[in-house]
Amino acid sequence: MNKTDTGKKQDGGELEKSKAHIIVEIIEYMANSVVIKTIIKKSTGNISVMSFDNGEGLSEKTSRFDTFIQIIEGKAEIVIDKVSTHLVSGQGMIIPAHSSNYIQPNGRFKMISTVIKSGYE
Repeated sequence: MNKTDTGKKQDGGELEKSKAHIIVEIIEYMANSVVIKTIIKKSTGNISVMSFDNGEGLSEKTSRFDTFIQIIEGKAEIVIDKVSTHLVSGQGMIIPAHSSNYIQPNGRFKMISTVIKSGYE
């Protein structure tokens, strides 16, 4: 039987390898904050889990790379090139490279963000 870990990290800030993790539980909400924890960080991309308190979001930005996001708790509004999409827990979408985007909360929520840097050479 596999033991599930809620957040033990190994050196380098990544989660411990070869262990099951409950991703929604490895990050907590902090008052008036966005919290980010690294799951994997490599030169070819990274995976992070993020928590957003009420009223907290991400300001408008543009990334050089495609970014996959998935809501794992709660709901949020994702705006890409001025087109709004509402996502709820379990839903995800790809934010295309070079697209203006921001994340607007609808209450507290948690999400996974995956950035793939390879393939752009």
